[in-house]
Amino acid sequence: MRNILIIGAGRSASSLIQYLLNKSDEQNLHVTIADLSKELAEQKTINHPNATPICLDIFNETQRKEAIQKSDIVISMLPAHLHIEVARDCIVFKKHMVTASYVSDQMQALNDQVKANNLVFMNEIGLDPGIDHMSAMKIIDEIKDKGGKLILFESFCGGLVAPESDSNLWNYKFTWAPRNVVLAGQGGAAKFIQEGKYKYIPYHKLFRRTEFLEVEGYGKFEGYANRDSLKYRSVYGLDDVLTLYRGTIRRVGYSKAWNMFVQLGMTDDTYIIDDSETISYRDFINLFLPYSPTDSVEIKTRFALGIEQDDIMWDKLLELDLFNATKKVGLKNATPAQILEKILNDSWTLQPHDKDMIVMYHKFGYELEGKQFQIDSKMVCIGDDQTYTAMAKTVGLPVAMATLQILNGNIKTSGVQLPIREEVYLPILKELEEFGVVFHETAAPYIGYNPDRLSGN
Repeated sequence: MRNILIIGAGRSASSLIQYLLNKSDEQNLHVTIADLSKELAEQKTINHPNATPICLDIFNETQRKEAIQKSDIVISMLPAHLHIEVARDCIVFKKHMVTASYVSDQMQALNDQVKANNLVFMNEIGLDPGIDHMSAMKIIDEIKDKGGKLILFESFCGGLVAPESDSNLWNYKFTWAPRNVVLAGQGGAAKFIQEGKYKYIPYHKLFRRTEFLEVEGYGKFEGYANRDSLKYRSVYGLDDVLTLYRGTIRRVGYSKAWNMFVQLGMTDDTYIIDDSETISYRDFINLFLPYSPTDSVEIKTRFALGIEQDDIMWDKLLELDLFNATKKVGLKNATPAQILEKILNDSWTLQPHDKDMIVMYHKFGYELEGKQFQIDSKMVCIGDDQTYTAMAKTVGLPVAMATLQILNGNIKTSGVQLPIREEVYLPILKELEEFGVVFHETAAPYIGYNPDRLSGN
């Protein structure tokens, strides 16, 4: 039996584990599922004879090393900052490693040792990063192979609520990491290239500079810029591209509404609110409004945001129960961002019958034989239920497939790497189609930079 160690049995591991267990007899696999909560690990084994749940404290060096030493390959589904100790143990015991996380500087620093031991450390092999890399590189390589020159690359991805579960005015529910949603865009200006010119969008302007997108069968969406669109310019071989923009997808109207929180200061995570545990939701929003001996919190809010009582933006705020004077925050020493997350969780948590949806959209502009062309590539994936969500599928399945490809010797290039080579992305993208992760490519007239596609300019 070939032993696969999965460290971390959280939500993203459901489809990953199911895939490997379904393949275990055919591929001669035994899957060890390790988590700090043995109960959670046991739930994910589904009583499968080829699975063993274990309790593992990642900070217990003896436990960690013992589990890694027994394996043939290690999948780390831990938070990104915890991968490094696992990675070092994998080098010591000469084990391949797979993660869905961004390559940290610490991980990259291990590259020479990984290569010296002829090991594969595959990173960024989830959804975004992951499927975005593979689907983009497939078309970029195809364009280059036929002699084309890339002049535009735009890429958008978003985790959303499925249409049949879209039941609030925001057209949004938390499908993953609520904290990341609240803090999105912070930490520096968004940076990208438009028609050969560097462009920057500061945080306080970010949610009013969105691009409209249309996905057949699913309607209209909008995308706001990621913090650093240029991170993968060299990785993708696009150093000379004139337009490079990466963004996050939401339903139209979300960004304009979210901007209300940004302008009020409710997304700030840099300071603590005094007596945060005892204040009400109404007290919380009032913290950011001017004092008035006569005006209500509602009137002050509308005045501060410049919205009328019959504006849909106002209805969106009311829907969140922000002006409730009896609901308490109940969080000690909380930042504004943490309190906002708590309030949003009341309204945006997926219900048991809800399904989530992943939308990915790439645009490629290129020149070939003196003419300009555009390819649009779109993917929509709907979750099955609250266990096998679209997010769990699109994060976990590529991880599982890459793990099997490495074990079977089909991925041969050693080192700390991303899934940007044909030997990685071609078989995985093809197999993902069997699970409903399908990209539909269409030729479109090349339009380049078009201000009419942008809102809030």
